[in-house]
Amino acid sequence: MTIRIIIADDHSVVRQGLKMFLSLDPELEVIAEASNGAEALQLAGELQPDVVLMDLLMPVMDGITAIGKIRQQHPDVEVLALTSVLEDASVVGAVRAGAIGYLLKDTQADELRRAIKAAAGGQVQLAPQAAARLLREVRMPESPEVLTDRETEVLKLLAEGQANKEIARNLTIGEKTVKTHVSNILGKLGVQSRTQAALYAVRIGLVAEPPQF
Repeated sequence: MTIRIIIADDHSVVRQGLKMFLSLDPELEVIAEASNGAEALQLAGELQPDVVLMDLLMPVMDGITAIGKIRQQHPDVEVLALTSVLEDASVVGAVRAGAIGYLLKDTQADELRRAIKAAAGGQVQLAPQAAARLLREVRMPESPEVLTDRETEVLKLLAEGQANKEIARNLTIGEKTVKTHVSNILGKLGVQSRTQAALYAVRIGLVAEPPQF
């Protein structure tokens, strides 16, 4: 089954380059391109991709705003921030908005392909530099609802960097059930992304450190 991708970047040469090397992988299919956040939001609604690769600095609507709107309106669509900027405000803003991962544009091609596949599978992955900033900066939920024992198990595995399939296998439950548990966890914690949930798990001592690649 191919992973359907939208590339959002205001530089056409970047979009063309990404599309070209992603098309070399038969498991990945670029279904549309957007030149700003507003276009990305519209296309995400129309096409329901698996993953949106989102630049952060774009005209009309910036990437962080677009990530937030996509995650609110289309929670099944995962968003990977892909940027040349490694500033605390950008990293934290993207993850608070709901990005499942944060990659820099100097990421190697094979690493990017791997990250896209991981994101589509619900696997949290952070560049090590981003992980350090996030742990320092991301605010934790103020009064989260209590998770059930099963939700806590799912959160622990998610925070260890496991994909939906692995979590399902480990807990001998269906993949759809895992997705339902994750939705419930995000709702109870009041967060937009698995990444924030993973950071919460680190903060409360459920796991030692956030998943990195």
